[in-house]
Amino acid sequence: MKTLRVAGTLALVMLGVTASSVVAQDEQGKTEAAKLASESQAALQKLVATVPLAQELTKTAVGVLVFPSITKAGLGIGGQYGEGTLLKKGTAVAYYKTTGASFGLQAGGQKYGYAMFFTSDEALNQLDNANGFEVGVGPSVVVVDEGMGKSTTTTTLKDDVYAFIFGQKGLMAGLGIQGNKITKITPK
Repeated sequence: MKTLRVAGTLALVMLGVTASSVVAQDEQGKTEAAKLASESQAALQKLVATVPLAQELTKTAVGVLVFPSITKAGLGIGGQYGEGTLLKKGTAVAYYKTTGASFGLQAGGQKYGYAMFFTSDEALNQLDNANGFEVGVGPSVVVVDEGMGKSTTTTTLKDDVYAFIFGQKGLMAGLGIQGNKITKITPK
C-alpha cells in the first residue's frame, strides 16, 4: 500500500512539473500560446508527411486537435498530462489540455503525442460542451494504428473522430487515449 502511495505521489509530482511549465514567455519572446501552436503545427506536418491517411484526413477534417507532447508516468497508479492546439485549416483557433489517470499493473514513463481528426461539426462542437470532452464518451473515436493509417482511404471512413498516436519515447505498457479528459485552456 505504501508503494502505491509513493508511486501515485511520484506520478502527480511529474505531472505537476509538466503542468506548471506554462509560462508567459520563452527566451525568444514568443507567448506560450504561439509556441504551443507552432509545436502543434510542426507535429501535424510530420504526421501528415509519414502517414497517408492523416494526409487525406487533413483535407476533409473540420478541425484537428494536436497534442505534440504528453507525459505519462506511473507505478501502479499513473497519470498523464499534455497541452495541445485545435487547428482549423492549419490555423490555431483554441487550446486544450488532456489529463488522465490509470490504475493497475503498470510501471514506467513515456512521452508521446496524438492528433484527433474531427470529421463532423457535431463531433467538434462536443469539445466545448459540458465540463470537457471525455474520450470514450460521446462521438466515436477510432485510434488508427500504423497499418490502418497506411492502407485505409477516406472513402471507407465513417466515424466522427480519428486519433493517431505518434512519437512514442520511453517505456510504459498500456498506451492509449481512452478515458482521457480534454478541457479548453487559455495559455498566456
